[in-house]
Amino acid sequence: MSKKSSLHSSKFIVGIILILTGIAAIWFLGRLVTTSINNTLNPLQQANRELGTQVADLLHPTPTIIPDPVTIINEVQSLARLETIRYTVEKVVTAEVNQGLLGPLFGDRLLFVAHGYVIAGIDMSKIKAVDMWLVGEMLNVRLPATEILAATLDNDKSYVYDRVTGVFTNGDPTLETQVRQVAEQEILKAAIADGILDQATTNAQTYLRWFFETLGYKQINFVPPSP
Repeated sequence: MSKKSSLHSSKFIVGIILILTGIAAIWFLGRLVTTSINNTLNPLQQANRELGTQVADLLHPTPTIIPDPVTIINEVQSLARLETIRYTVEKVVTAEVNQGLLGPLFGDRLLFVAHGYVIAGIDMSKIKAVDMWLVGEMLNVRLPATEILAATLDNDKSYVYDRVTGVFTNGDPTLETQVRQVAEQEILKAAIADGILDQATTNAQTYLRWFFETLGYKQINFVPPSP
């Protein structure tokens, strides 16, 4: 190979090396600039996230609930209730205020979904000695009338589904409380209308029949309660 060809080859190789070195240098600088930009933006992004969290906390604050450390127990009462049935009821209640022509201006409308339960049974403390007597091998038992032992809303499941107030009013602050009271009464009415007291009587007799049979009484007659 001539000296001239060798010289051209050397220059070619050196050129390739320089090009590769330049590419590597550009890549390295690009990485360095990207890292620098990321390092610059990360604190800004973090600050923006923290600011967004603070704004959200201001717009939707979490209430602080502080119970009074003083507890007053007004009454302690012994109970002997036999709960024989429980109804779980859902009721939708609507409350409206000023829903006439001025409704869009001064009206208030609330739609409440109520979940509650009603428990019925008998109060065993009302059974006296004279309410049980034997006739031969027949045990006669006069049970007290079944009654509603509890009827209340389940606050964890009850909620305001929708509320619309007029342009010039913030709504009645007591409206939801009134709706909750009405909803509780409606849940009770629904359970009674569905026959909860009759079912409670049947369940009480079934349970007590089994109880008396385990005591050795083979014939049990339940007498209707006194008027």
